[in-house]
Amino acid sequence: MKVLILNGSPRPNGNTTIALKEMENVFAEEGIEYETIVVGNKDIRGCIACGKCAENGKCVFDDIVNEIAPKFEEADGLVIASPVYYASANATLMALLHRLFFSTHFDKTMKVGASVVCARRGGCSATFDEMNKFFTISGMPVASSQYWNSIHGRDEGEASQDEEGKHTMRVLARNMSFLIKSISLGKEKYGMPEKEPDVYTNFIR
Repeated sequence: MKVLILNGSPRPNGNTTIALKEMENVFAEEGIEYETIVVGNKDIRGCIACGKCAENGKCVFDDIVNEIAPKFEEADGLVIASPVYYASANATLMALLHRLFFSTHFDKTMKVGASVVCARRGGCSATFDEMNKFFTISGMPVASSQYWNSIHGRDEGEASQDEEGKHTMRVLARNMSFLIKSISLGKEKYGMPEKEPDVYTNFIR
């Protein structure tokens, strides 16, 4: 069982990383393999809705998005983490997620998703909601903790002082591990949920 972790901070040793380290330690204890990729410092352009991914099976812009796609397909869970910029997630991470989810056509049903947010003070809830939408449109169960999945810190290393935030990350990782293991057992016993054909409704006649 494996979790893919996408660190959307441009600072590899920043406060977002402190939150993810708490999760990584728990995943190791739980026997969950993980891979963390720092994406916030990459040059990633946004989706242009060209539709070429439907023809090519991958995004037309051949960058880290296409490198991450097979790792996402292989993974049982996905953690996406971001600092808060102007009450929203890092635009670089969002560009990656837009293209990653839109250009990959493998079934994401029952892959477990978790969002992690880091802020100086405000904007955590708005960013948390923004990121979770990628999971809920894809049939991915969302892992939760005992509080919203956020940690606080401004200057590098300050998040290490947020004991409640670190606790939140550890509980999140344990809950995510439990969900991944439980879904694996459920697949063996019951199989996957029945799929209905897609239905698209337009209100412009």
